[in-house]
Amino acid sequence: MTVDIDKTPADTPPAGPEAIKAIPVRHYGRYVSAVVAIALLVGVVYAFSQGKINWDAIPDYFFDDRILDGVGKTLLLTVLSMAIGIVGGILLAVMRLSKNPVTSSIAWFYIWFFRGTPVLVQLIVWFNLGLVFEYINLGPFYKDEWSDFMTPFLTALLGLGLNEAAYMAEICRAGLLSVDEGQTEASHALGMSHTKTLRRIVVPQAMRVIVPPTGNEVINMLKTTSLVSVVQYPELLRAAQDIGQTSGAPAEMLFLAAAWYLLLTSVFSIGQYYLERYYARGSSRSLPATPFQKIKANVLSLSSRSKPTGGTA
Repeated sequence: MTVDIDKTPADTPPAGPEAIKAIPVRHYGRYVSAVVAIALLVGVVYAFSQGKINWDAIPDYFFDDRILDGVGKTLLLTVLSMAIGIVGGILLAVMRLSKNPVTSSIAWFYIWFFRGTPVLVQLIVWFNLGLVFEYINLGPFYKDEWSDFMTPFLTALLGLGLNEAAYMAEICRAGLLSVDEGQTEASHALGMSHTKTLRRIVVPQAMRVIVPPTGNEVINMLKTTSLVSVVQYPELLRAAQDIGQTSGAPAEMLFLAAAWYLLLTSVFSIGQYYLERYYARGSSRSLPATPFQKIKANVLSLSSRSKPTGGTA
């Protein structure tokens, strides 16, 4: 008698499930939107290529002395107006948060007034105050005719700087309120004064909230300086318009001014990025890589892949 012996081991595991084949989801909407966007871009480029535009005039006047002088005055006005706005905004924010109802009400009225009226209207009002006041009299310190005192530069500086202070006040107030009240209470318990607490404890922590919108305000201020052309201040836009009238290429000079504004805002945006990165050091353990660091890492990875690896005989 023969006995059939099962030679299959008892501990052989059962066959596992088949590997799942992942099929990527096709986003047809993305393809359609990309085609539409490219078609619109091509259409805009084609329309401008068919227009009566003297493109050679733009590089001819791009580094003209009058344009460069306008760029310098635009940057000067931007820096000084933002300085006035930041200093005034900090003072107004502290006044708004004060427990004194008088100072808090004055700060609230200032912010309400300057945020509620267009900056172009404010510039025109400052420029035409000579129709209301014939002289400016500061007692023994200064006295002069208003038309001689209120120059186009001073008009632009006051109109932009005082208006910016109202917006910076709200930005600074939001930053100060973002710091936990326990920080202030602990510093007061250690005997620190209110001013020292603001300077050493509250403001450094509030900068992470204040810096990003402040960078946006700087870029916005750079573009807003174009409004002061209405008060005869020869900044970038005014210089481009004057050249356009004398050269017979007004549209081309406006394109030139736009190119300069794009260049300047790009430089300011890079500065804003690294400034935000500097103040974000205490909020995260590891900062994301900068664009230059990403490029360097990609270049190194490509170079390491291209190197031949030695094989074994």
